[in-house]
Amino acid sequence: MGASVSGAKARLCVGAAALLLALRLLLAPAYHSTDFEVHRNWLAITYSLPAADWYYENTSQWTLDYPPFFAWFEFALSQIARLFDPQMLVLTNLNYASANTVLFQRLSVVFTDLILALGAKRCCDSLLDSKSKFLVFLLVFGNIGLLMVDHIHFQYNGILFGIMLLSVGEAMKNNHLLSAFWFAVLLNMKHIYLYIAPAYVVYLFRSYCFTVSSRDSVNVAWYSFSLKNLVKLGFTVISVFVVSFGPFYKHIPQVLSRLFPFKRGLTHAYWAPNFWALYNVADKVAVFLYSKFGYKTSFITGSMTSGLVQEYSHSILPSVTPFVTFLLTFLTMIPALIKLWKLGADKKRRHFHFIRCITICAACSFMFGWHVHEKAILIVIIPLSLLAALDPYDCRVFLILSTVGHYSLFPLLYSSNLFPVKVTMLSLHTAIAFYQLPSLYACKKPAAGKSKRLPMLNFLETLYIVGLVPLCAYDNIVHNSLNLHKTYPFLPLLMTSVYCAVGVLYCWSRLYGNFMSMTVSDADVKMPKKVK
Repeated sequence: MGASVSGAKARLCVGAAALLLALRLLLAPAYHSTDFEVHRNWLAITYSLPAADWYYENTSQWTLDYPPFFAWFEFALSQIARLFDPQMLVLTNLNYASANTVLFQRLSVVFTDLILALGAKRCCDSLLDSKSKFLVFLLVFGNIGLLMVDHIHFQYNGILFGIMLLSVGEAMKNNHLLSAFWFAVLLNMKHIYLYIAPAYVVYLFRSYCFTVSSRDSVNVAWYSFSLKNLVKLGFTVISVFVVSFGPFYKHIPQVLSRLFPFKRGLTHAYWAPNFWALYNVADKVAVFLYSKFGYKTSFITGSMTSGLVQEYSHSILPSVTPFVTFLLTFLTMIPALIKLWKLGADKKRRHFHFIRCITICAACSFMFGWHVHEKAILIVIIPLSLLAALDPYDCRVFLILSTVGHYSLFPLLYSSNLFPVKVTMLSLHTAIAFYQLPSLYACKKPAAGKSKRLPMLNFLETLYIVGLVPLCAYDNIVHNSLNLHKTYPFLPLLMTSVYCAVGVLYCWSRLYGNFMSMTVSDADVKMPKKVK
């Protein structure tokens, strides 16, 4: 009986994957951003030039700035691209977008999303029951943030998250070396995943290099340290980096200069909804008050919302340097990393704590990192999708963060004809999450006076989520109808960024507080129970 149910759920996942792949294909004719040209240019670079020249080529402003494995990924794609239209592989054909070029690039994203499906399945195989497995698979593989960013805006995040989930899935199966291998591959595909590297370092060292775990969550069985395991772990990771950077060993300084440019400013043209968005607004308010009280000022208040990507200085508040953001990010991670080390004593559930720490490290980097892109919120939402089916508290935070985080991606799809598409996708994804996830837990029905609250949320949380509706109406309808787009063109972006930043900050603090309150002794209380 169990086998037949499991088989039915597996077929359901396959069917859902097929439908979601079909949806991806339907989005092929949609608008695409400059990232489309970025990746076309990278196809041309890797196809036309020897590897030694890849990180020097600058015919286009969109120079290659991803790690070597991603460059080889583009090279592999270029071998197929030439069968569709060889002209897309000519370096001087800037902004080339023939019908076959668009078709190939769209298809390449769709089919590489199969890695996302494999990674999601690998993680889902370790979840509590078949209902949880299917729901998490649907939330991850059907993540509307990835649909917007990859299949409309245009990027290759699906394959990257697929590799990340393969790594997490192996960790959940206690296959530590394979988990380390996949994560090393991921870092050499896109270095933004350095955000979560500290969690991997602590987890793998604690879980794999110590063969005996203490039960008091304080003392470590240092006598059980295995130098052999440490060597195997180090060899696995270093080997991947050697294979990746080996062909470029004479050009490593140039490669690193491309990977880590620091001339792009604290925030992106559209402020990611993080701490620095609130900091920027606080600076602008300070300038306004400074002038309001009669002080003479020559401060320029609109520069950071000009839509350009460049360095800026704050007017009243202290200007922020890359070092400050790195230090703040690292310091905010440290308590979570220490907690993960202590919770490593809980052999049965430590991989769930690992996923929590990944989520928190990603959130710390998103909140306080340098020049964070709004798309980086997905590095928080994707692992939190796994926890949403495991813990009612995490589920509550996920419902808020997934809604506000996905809404914060709306400005990426600025074309007016995409408004119904993105609203429909967010509405469907949010409805599925709010309707299905609470059913995994023994949630009481709200009392008569509380019936207007969203499932699992309190009144203020519900009010905040509902507040996205008038915000969306103003941003997309009211602002233009009042002709304010001529005098305040970036006001909707600012409002979206600040409103969403409040929600993201709230979710970060709640996740952090919940994780820090956990102990080995109460892990069973914190972890979910199956609802029969």
